[in-house]
Amino acid sequence: MLVMRPARASDLPHVQRLAADSPVGVTSLPDDTERLREKIRLSEASFAAEVSFNGEESYFFVLEDTQTGRLAGCSAIIATAGFSEPFYSFRNETFIHASRELKIHNKTHVLSLCHDLTGNSVLSSFYVERDLLDTPYAELNSRGRLLFMAGHPERFADSVVVEIVGMSDEQGDSPFWNAVGRHFFDVSYAEAERISGAKSRTFLAELMPIYPIYVPLLSDAAQEAMGQVHPRAQITFDVLTREGFETDNYIDIFDGGPTLHARTSAIRSIASSQVARVDSPRETVGSGQVYLISNDRLQDYRAVVQTLDWAPGQPVALPQSVAEALCVSVGDTVRLIAV
Repeated sequence: MLVMRPARASDLPHVQRLAADSPVGVTSLPDDTERLREKIRLSEASFAAEVSFNGEESYFFVLEDTQTGRLAGCSAIIATAGFSEPFYSFRNETFIHASRELKIHNKTHVLSLCHDLTGNSVLSSFYVERDLLDTPYAELNSRGRLLFMAGHPERFADSVVVEIVGMSDEQGDSPFWNAVGRHFFDVSYAEAERISGAKSRTFLAELMPIYPIYVPLLSDAAQEAMGQVHPRAQITFDVLTREGFETDNYIDIFDGGPTLHARTSAIRSIASSQVARVDSPRETVGSGQVYLISNDRLQDYRAVVQTLDWAPGQPVALPQSVAEALCVSVGDTVRLIAV
């Protein structure tokens, strides 16, 4: 059984294996032992902290096979973007250039460097092993975070953003980076992302142009890459757009990938999840609906995928193995949302 739970220090070697296989551009999951160790340490402190509003906390989850102990995925939530340093994006804008005398009225697409999204919560660090990409476990790895947010709304902002990895080739070459960032920081896209993962994106972002970039002046390849999703990030994009996240307003400053945005209260897994009391165990589950199920705890947070014969508003009978995986017993409550 695959169970989502908070990461712990002993997971470090397994998390580094996942990080090493993640695509270029996932700077929130660097293949760097010390950065990953610190990421897990901060997450453990965040889960243990008493919190009444979103601050500098970050929550890092792993997807564990309970039979083998192997980690098959990971994901995270940053409570506040830009809490300790600016959170930069390119904002899509339209400039009007007009001359009444010449009867000319032109609309020009420009990109403006901004930190409009500072203060939002951020979903980050998504990775799931490739053989799980088209299964409900990819949804568990992504949406299980949202069920955690639903159970602890005081810990998160009113809006949530997600930076989706943009287009690059197998050699780690990004047409958008080559057309924009490389002119201001003379390294390859892969090297820029490596530096960002090992240190910080901010010092690179601060070398980017402060004036608007006129999109028609960029190469055709760079323009085509804007807002496009890396094939290995497509599952994340699809899951989150079904959750109600929207794009078009912002793109990533390095690879031009889309930045998704949603009001927290409107996200499907938060707005539509339901809480049910746990009834006596039932070992047979029949041919019901597939659900994501979580408890609403902190350090003992758990989430799983399970097929259930359950009607909203009624108690839920869980197989004993599922109840044990969720650390719940009869009379406790769980949170459910259909896959």
